[in-house]
Amino acid sequence: MSEFTDYLHEVFEPFGPIHCRRMFGGVGVYHEGLMFGLVADEVLYLKADADSRAAFAAEGLEPFRYVSGGKDVTMSYFRAPESVFEDPEQARDWARRAFAAALRGRKQPIGRKPRPVPTVALP
Repeated sequence: MSEFTDYLHEVFEPFGPIHCRRMFGGVGVYHEGLMFGLVADEVLYLKADADSRAAFAAEGLEPFRYVSGGKDVTMSYFRAPESVFEDPEQARDWARRAFAAALRGRKQPIGRKPRPVPTVALP
């Protein structure tokens, strides 16, 4: 990892324990096993959805974008405001907002379909 990702443990201490895991070209930031943040090129992005996107827009924060196959791809992660690095309460509030968006957007694990119960013909 990096000093930056190590520092995120301190930044989000008021929110709760986090762990970081490498993924593709960046790092995922997780709380309770759910990814709520993304680090790319030493920039922190936080999960957003329809309920929270306006808060990011109000701060003038841009979404995470990358190019794949010659196409611009925009993800539902927005640059974190600088205030998360300066104010523990802001860090906690933005982390809660991002974690709530991650909870709302999580996909249920794919499990096995229950086997049908065989029917027995009675005489």
